[in-house]
Amino acid sequence: MPNPHRLAFAVLAVFTLALTLVHAQQPAPPAPIEDYVRAHYTKYEFRIPMRDGKRLFTAVYVPKDPAGGPYPFLMDRTPYSVGPYGEDQYPKHLGPSEEFEKSGYIFVYQDVRGRWMSEGEFQEMRPHIDEKKSPQDVDDASDTYDTIEFLLKHVAGNNGKAGIWGISYPGFYTSASIIDSHPALAAASPQAPMTDLFLGDDAYHGGAFMLSANFGFYAFFKPNQNPETPKPTVGFDFGTPDRYQFYLQAGNIANLDKLYLKGSNWLFNDQAKHDTYDAYWQARDLSRHMKNVHCAVLVVGGWYDAEDLSGPYRTFYAINKFNPGTPTTLVEGPWVHGGWAHGDGTHLGDVQFNAKTSEYFRANIQFPFFEHYLKGKGAVQPKAVVFETGTNVWRTFDAWPPKAATAKTLYFHSGGKLSFDPPAETKGFDEYISDPNHPVPFVGYTTDTVPQRYMVDDQRFASYRPDVLVYETDPLDEDVTIAGPISPKLKIASTGTDSDFDVKLIDVYPENYPDPDDSLNGNKRIQDAPPLHMGGYQQLLRGEPFRAKFRNSWEKPEPLTPGKEADVNFTMPDLFHTFRRGHRIMVQVESSWFPLTDRNPQTFTDIPNAKPEEFQKATEQIFRQKDAASGVEVLVLP
Repeated sequence: MPNPHRLAFAVLAVFTLALTLVHAQQPAPPAPIEDYVRAHYTKYEFRIPMRDGKRLFTAVYVPKDPAGGPYPFLMDRTPYSVGPYGEDQYPKHLGPSEEFEKSGYIFVYQDVRGRWMSEGEFQEMRPHIDEKKSPQDVDDASDTYDTIEFLLKHVAGNNGKAGIWGISYPGFYTSASIIDSHPALAAASPQAPMTDLFLGDDAYHGGAFMLSANFGFYAFFKPNQNPETPKPTVGFDFGTPDRYQFYLQAGNIANLDKLYLKGSNWLFNDQAKHDTYDAYWQARDLSRHMKNVHCAVLVVGGWYDAEDLSGPYRTFYAINKFNPGTPTTLVEGPWVHGGWAHGDGTHLGDVQFNAKTSEYFRANIQFPFFEHYLKGKGAVQPKAVVFETGTNVWRTFDAWPPKAATAKTLYFHSGGKLSFDPPAETKGFDEYISDPNHPVPFVGYTTDTVPQRYMVDDQRFASYRPDVLVYETDPLDEDVTIAGPISPKLKIASTGTDSDFDVKLIDVYPENYPDPDDSLNGNKRIQDAPPLHMGGYQQLLRGEPFRAKFRNSWEKPEPLTPGKEADVNFTMPDLFHTFRRGHRIMVQVESSWFPLTDRNPQTFTDIPNAKPEEFQKATEQIFRQKDAASGVEVLVLP
């Protein structure tokens, strides 16, 4: 009779063997992502001396495979920290995208002067010095030059070429680095570069302070006590998820410092107190210094960048103006701030682009650009590579704006009509009452931030308000494609001595446009989030404020004379969009856009310190008659 103990042992052994075989046949689990960088790169840390003796902390990652070299340098200079710190600490990824990490570059990350582990004093957008008279005359161009010079001499296995890229603030440092560029700097890509903070980038648009975004940013971006490494911090407590309520209750801009920051961040105060285009801002306009650029440049921006929308255009135009022989390409896609660097770029908010635009950019534009100029591979890019929204296709041009585009004006007419025909009326105007104590919100929902999707959000909520003027065309008989800057030209009058005029260009979808999910149409049993209805959707394409006191000069504001007609002409950043047949073109005009921008008291006063009694209602008039026509000029492609 079999021994029951031996039988049980035999069964257990067979089961264990089978289990072992099953595990042996399964593939090994993939290594953690961060192990790829550690396995393929060796990290070095340097404190690189600048010409004035200050040392900048720099992390360098060198490929371990010498057979694949020599390798070019690819740099990123940042005020946001190059952590993790320590030669045994590695990041999860290197470079602009995965393609670079696998291809092999010597990656260089540097804390800029005065930030984190770098020595020196930090300045907001440090002004460029055209004529340097001593080693003490330093800027970000000289710091980059000295860094490249050091790397060439002290990092083995390099091929003698360097590239640099950066997004937003690092985009500014990229732009600054190419002025009087080092001979070894062969390629640069300033992406959403901060270029002129007063004229259309982060701080001011049309003279109006970008309130919510700036206070939100400087609540965490504070001066360093360098050298130091980042430490865990507690976020600013707004006390409410409703930013509209928070900023309205705060009162004027000065109260944000008085009540909350309490003098802790001079960076925010500098932004707020310099509320004209004074010497502070002019010294920081990098575009006027873009000379002696000897490397190829790929300028990148997003049509829907809520932060640095103007910077790419100013940078692109300046490089072309001062350096006509420099290979320069402008890339614009349907992206938010930095949206091309991650994700697939298929949509924004409710708007679909029917293409993986971000993936396409990374693999087919950005990577080949650096491969060509740093390794002799890849292809040369056209002058402009731009994504046409509406039709959702990539296009290339030999100039931007396209040479074939011609200026046409969309004129305002009675009854809220909009057309390319000028008005024939001898008298005509529309008016509304603007109340700064009940400003027009910039989104139709409660938000605790500046949601990036607002740049294409549905504007129906605003069109229902009595303090918003609405003009729209009849349904289009054929496609209309615009390409380039957009220029409102308004004839206005106000009962106030100052006012804002916010202009929005909108694509109105046909009423029968299909919903993404029509299963709930007409169904009253909606117990969760309401369904999205795209019929009649009013998609924001471009919107900008303009503060009337700057109508004649950014440096010397002038009050309005109550009741007197005045010209308000300004330019909004570029677009490349096709209004499809059956759609309508709409323009909305209002006098507040809160809290995206600060409130205009509608009295000519010191706005950051305006008193409660200075915030007054005003009646705004927009003329639409033969000798005082108002409208929006666009560039139309045939």
